[in-house]
Amino acid sequence: MTIETRETPPESDTRLVAWVRQAAPYIHAFRGRTFVVAFGGEVLADGAAQALMYDIALLDSMGIRLVLVHGARPQIDAEMHDRNLEPRFHKGLRVTDAAALECVKRAMGVTRIEIEALLSQGLPNTPMAGAFLRVTGGNFITARPVGVVDGVDFQYTGAVRKVIAEEIQGDLAQENVVLITPIGASPTGEIFNLAWEEVAEAVAVAIQADKLIYLSDAPGLVDRKGIAIDALTVDEAEQLQRKTEQAPEISRVLPGSIRALRGGVGRVHFLDRKADGAMLMEFFTRDGYGTVMTQDPLARLRDASIDDVGAILGLIEPLEVDGTLVKRGRERLEMEITRFSVVEHDGVIVGCAALYPFSGEKAAELACLAVTPEFRRAGYGDQLRKHIETRAKKMKLKKLFVLTTRTAHWFVERGFVEAEPDALPTARREFYNYQRRSKVLVKTL
Repeated sequence: MTIETRETPPESDTRLVAWVRQAAPYIHAFRGRTFVVAFGGEVLADGAAQALMYDIALLDSMGIRLVLVHGARPQIDAEMHDRNLEPRFHKGLRVTDAAALECVKRAMGVTRIEIEALLSQGLPNTPMAGAFLRVTGGNFITARPVGVVDGVDFQYTGAVRKVIAEEIQGDLAQENVVLITPIGASPTGEIFNLAWEEVAEAVAVAIQADKLIYLSDAPGLVDRKGIAIDALTVDEAEQLQRKTEQAPEISRVLPGSIRALRGGVGRVHFLDRKADGAMLMEFFTRDGYGTVMTQDPLARLRDASIDDVGAILGLIEPLEVDGTLVKRGRERLEMEITRFSVVEHDGVIVGCAALYPFSGEKAAELACLAVTPEFRRAGYGDQLRKHIETRAKKMKLKKLFVLTTRTAHWFVERGFVEAEPDALPTARREFYNYQRRSKVLVKTL
């Protein structure tokens, strides 16, 4: 009899399992949500379109409602070059005369057909095997002429007059992927060339999208020193755009992104169109990939509720196993949940801490301080410590103590002083575990 044995999974498989588990909360959270994904014609020109369509198909399979807004600037320029026409721009906006409009219509039509073809693939051994994306479109955009600006007549260059949001929502409700080409007609039947960035903003606001994603020519926003920014609020973005030069496409979309958030869009993401899998890394990993802009800060510190028990258990369990924390069962945690505070990052609990007061001796214990490994450099441990100290001060307590076996230096660096177990409040000293030999550190508030 032959007995088959199973080899230990390679490290790559272990990482895959860890990634899938980490992504699960986001997959659940995004199901049924609406994303507007906006990208220029450069995606087709530089060969990044195939991978992008794979990722779009994957998002669709997760139940995410998708609106795609594409541009075609390189394709329009190429069409004009073939006809010996010179492209004209004023303040970054194309001047579209009658001859240029013919090039716009042809380039936009060809680009749209190519995108539809890429979304219709289903070859075996590819990420789109077995996928079927129904791609729809229509006259969702009503346009008006830009008119004359600084003495320049933009002719057939238009601006968005209205978005027929109900029709887009109707298509999304039928699980269709809506593909919008930035051409619009006026009520008089004239055709206008629109900027894809403006169309994306207008559509996202009209349908109150949960996310507006710009795939552009840079990994995201940078600060005044040129360092990449992971996350910022809309108020911070307004200050940044006045003081810091960004990549060309980022500069074009940033004002519209701010307006979109002010107009009710949930979040705006800036991702590098050349980075393979940028959307997957941004949406399904805790660290993210590009820059996300939000109305409020991405991280939130709050008091814990009974609904957080499962998340806290998952957070502290590894530390209980390695002996860093004393084991707490679910029942005990449920009884003591009001003593806990948590840090949420993008809706996921990534840190916790608890306060156990001994009012008779004007002291309290800071316990169960834990932060998930991916965020230990983000300063959340310090935020939780300060929050617990503030809670203790409001209760008019004079001393805060902590018992630890692994992190004494971290607390010493933050003003705690090592003491003997006799320094503990009487009620806590009775339960001190001399076998565990935790160090006692005390801080005067």
